[in-house]
Amino acid sequence: MKRKLFTMFLILTSLFPFFAKADGGMWLPMLLSMNESDMQEKGMKISAKDIYDVNNASLKDAVMLFGSGCTGEFVSNEALVFTNHHCGYSYIVKHSTVEHDYLTNGFVANNKSEELPCPGLTVTLLKYMKDVTKQVLEGVDNSLNADQRKTLIKINIDKLILEETKGTHYSAIVKPIYYGNQYIMYVNEIFRDVRLVAAPPSNIGKFGGDTDNWMWPRHTGDFSVFRVYANKDNEPADYNKDNVPYTPKKFMKISLKDKQEGDFTFVFGYPGTTKQFLTSFAVDEVQNYEDPIRIKLRTEVLNVYNQAMNESPAKRLRYASNVASIANGWKKWQGEVKGLKFLNAIAQKQEFEKRYTDIIPQFEKIYKANHTYKLKEIYLGEAVLSSQMMRQARQLLSLINISSQDTTDEAYASSVAEKLLKNLQAYYNNDFTSQKAVDSTIFVRTMTIFYNDFAKDNYTFLSERVNKTYKGNAEKYFAEIYSKTLLTNPKKIEKILTDYKKKNYKKLLDDAAIELLSPIYGEYINGDLNVIVKNDNALDSLYRLYVAEIMQKETDRMFYPDANLTLRVTYGNISSFKPRNGVKYKHYTTLEGIMEKENPDIYDYVVEKKLKELYNTKDYGQYANDKGEMAVAFIASNHTTGGNSGSPVLDKDGYLIGINFDRNWEGTMSDILYNKDLCRNISLDIRYCLFIIDKFLGAENLISELEIVK
Repeated sequence: MKRKLFTMFLILTSLFPFFAKADGGMWLPMLLSMNESDMQEKGMKISAKDIYDVNNASLKDAVMLFGSGCTGEFVSNEALVFTNHHCGYSYIVKHSTVEHDYLTNGFVANNKSEELPCPGLTVTLLKYMKDVTKQVLEGVDNSLNADQRKTLIKINIDKLILEETKGTHYSAIVKPIYYGNQYIMYVNEIFRDVRLVAAPPSNIGKFGGDTDNWMWPRHTGDFSVFRVYANKDNEPADYNKDNVPYTPKKFMKISLKDKQEGDFTFVFGYPGTTKQFLTSFAVDEVQNYEDPIRIKLRTEVLNVYNQAMNESPAKRLRYASNVASIANGWKKWQGEVKGLKFLNAIAQKQEFEKRYTDIIPQFEKIYKANHTYKLKEIYLGEAVLSSQMMRQARQLLSLINISSQDTTDEAYASSVAEKLLKNLQAYYNNDFTSQKAVDSTIFVRTMTIFYNDFAKDNYTFLSERVNKTYKGNAEKYFAEIYSKTLLTNPKKIEKILTDYKKKNYKKLLDDAAIELLSPIYGEYINGDLNVIVKNDNALDSLYRLYVAEIMQKETDRMFYPDANLTLRVTYGNISSFKPRNGVKYKHYTTLEGIMEKENPDIYDYVVEKKLKELYNTKDYGQYANDKGEMAVAFIASNHTTGGNSGSPVLDKDGYLIGINFDRNWEGTMSDILYNKDLCRNISLDIRYCLFIIDKFLGAENLISELEIVK
């Protein structure tokens, strides 16, 4: 069933004060007309309707949520998709083996029959969005407590979604903005047949590795290519060999023109999370406690993995995805702390808060009450559950809990045990001896830090054990736990879980890992978490009132809704920047920089032989810039965050000129405090992407699909 789409008019309240200019910001596409004059003043030649139009094909029809946390864009009328290499990374790894190592060597499908299905991968296309605040808040008033308010809002949202999607193949979500002062509905199509088409070798797609991550200058060819398939009616469908490429309403034209300092650009994508309204107390927690703890613990984990990965290609392939996901946050948090300190963010917030003396003390009280509980939560995730063994122990705890209940059905307990056994066997069958050495080191190192920095003062049972039996040697205590647990003895644990009976849980209770995890995890689930949820709910209510008051009083500012993984537009200009005294970075990099960084002894800086040949012969084809250089990446002042990975970067005419993939390290505090002088988004120059596809991979079949503007 096709739903008739109509132009949506929104009554703008004080929540949307209108001003001519804004620095930074992630703007709702349906309200982009408010920013149109500012965008055009900065250089844009198209209109807001060319970007988002609910009745006619517009650029929003070419942009998608790729998977669950990236962005992609259509670049052909046969649903060819460009996104980042790191967004397609896990699927490239899944298709890779030692014999067919697409991660290391790259991959290209020479025709559609060679494209590789990616089970579980989806792309989500926005059909339209609309304000539903009035309907969501129907019946909600000050007489309701927080739980009652939340319950009524959920009822209203569920009703709205049902009414909006009934009789269609669409799905819908409703998300709050401005901490629940307003609500927006997003109606989507979700496509479930997505196939891998091409990927460069990791020495191109991940060139510079974790060392260069979040850094500028950058020389990473961070792209991968997929295709979306649909049924014969051009609608979403599960994978089927008879499916055909989807025909999008809009795909992006590609420009090969040079990029100059000051050129207008905009990014269209799905930014994940920003927190511009955080109080000084929240910033203090992030800057001085939460980020430093995470950084310290992940440093230990990464050291262990990196040492193992240097031992063999097989180990590099096995741990590559783990390292990529762990290192991303680790590096970002370091830059965030540095940026917050540089901008003196806490003092900035405190100065601003002097205008809101009635509500600010309430924030201080809750953040103080929540402090220790939040640290417990961070240590649980980053230390206690950092090892594979302890994550499996958590599953055993769940089985123990289920089995110990008189009301639990014997068959259900057996099914839970069977599933857990399969997970364990998969782990045991994948070179367990080697993985055990890595996992045990991670466990001992992170748990020792956890004990020395926090647990000995907050968990009495642990300090008593370590001091009494191990004379304060926490490292020895944790090493012994790992050596004793059943979870590192496949034969013993398989014997207990095979043909499992409820009474078998008693055999698990005395396990060394269970004895360690049970009181920590039990205290969190049964006590700490309840306190955190209660305090977080109180903070949500306070922030809702605080933000409403800010927007009513701060009439000289233009506010955007914080990012929440929904479609947004951010805009700025191509711009060099000065990260510190005496240093100025150019706005683009070239292939020459890759050759300068080459180091055959360091995996992340190995340069592919064919790429060197293309460089030496200057065989750049139509993709060279006006100086004859092969441009690789560029920076601009667009305000981006996680989720914008893979987003199209467009020029003044709405043509695709790059693929967003990162931010500069000095500007990662932009999730909390944006600064136009320090914050830059880093994008892959589309010409380098096409150069690799054409000249390196030899995929002329893909180039022929594109509409290129010279």
